[in-house]
Amino acid sequence: MRRKLSVALAAVLMAVLSACGGTAGGNGTDVVTLYTADGLEDWYAQRFGEFTARTGITVQVVTAGSGEVTSRVEKERANPQADVLVTLPPFIQRAASQNLLTGSGYAPMINNYLCFIATTGQPAPRTWDDLLDPKYRGKLQYSTPGEAGDGTAVLLQLQHVFGKQGALDYLARLQANNVGPSSSTGKLQPKVAKGELLVANGDVQMNLAEIEASGGFEVFFPADATGTRSTFALPYYAGQVAGGPHPDNARKLVDFLFSPQVQATAVDAYGLPGRADVAVSGPKADRIKAVLQGVEIWQPDWNAVLAGLDADLDAYRKAVGR
Repeated sequence: MRRKLSVALAAVLMAVLSACGGTAGGNGTDVVTLYTADGLEDWYAQRFGEFTARTGITVQVVTAGSGEVTSRVEKERANPQADVLVTLPPFIQRAASQNLLTGSGYAPMINNYLCFIATTGQPAPRTWDDLLDPKYRGKLQYSTPGEAGDGTAVLLQLQHVFGKQGALDYLARLQANNVGPSSSTGKLQPKVAKGELLVANGDVQMNLAEIEASGGFEVFFPADATGTRSTFALPYYAGQVAGGPHPDNARKLVDFLFSPQVQATAVDAYGLPGRADVAVSGPKADRIKAVLQGVEIWQPDWNAVLAGLDADLDAYRKAVGR
């Protein structure tokens, strides 16, 4: 069902950039409100300036962790405040399953991948077992599963590597090194750059963009017992919120974000276009390719992930004593 919704939205989003022209509609105000997972702030700043210049519509942005922005849309169901939601899986699937998005559903806006980061000048851990070393006690942190998309991705990656029970056993052991919960992955980057933390989780798009801006850390992918490094795609998905206050403006913003011209700029932020018919090249595209070189890419079944998410999160909390 989610696949059908995504395909349907993708068809709608084929509208060309000119469809974004004109002034704001809906209730007559020249605004549109976006709830979004963090990581795209600089890219948004440039794109939304262009959008406002073209349409006269101002984009109001609320940024937080993937789970947090999705939960906010859920809580506001009776009186929606957001017009567009951008979040990571499985939270976009959860929003769609609760009929919080319009009938068009959702589609991947920018493609991205789970990764980890280590402070520059410190040897990056090679394996998952390396992260259990006591030298990382109080120097390691990952964003919280269920609250942050990247944090939830850590749990899924460990399930892929160790199995469900093995992942829980591993995280229980890792808790000795973990600083504590964090609802936002982006907030961990400056801590690693300053050496306050030596290791944290992240994603390729956000981390490469920050490395270019200020440096201080490097991307790595822990290997399993066979030496295999693996990860999976973790796209920023976008969908229009059902019952949002500015539906006409929301459609214009979504059409704009999925237009070929704007999709081609995803690589400026070290992301890859969500549209398969938009190709990118150049130094930044090469950098993404180089980071993923030799890393096995696997694909989660997001419907299955969503179905078991609540139980998995309950088991995780018990395992780490939360």
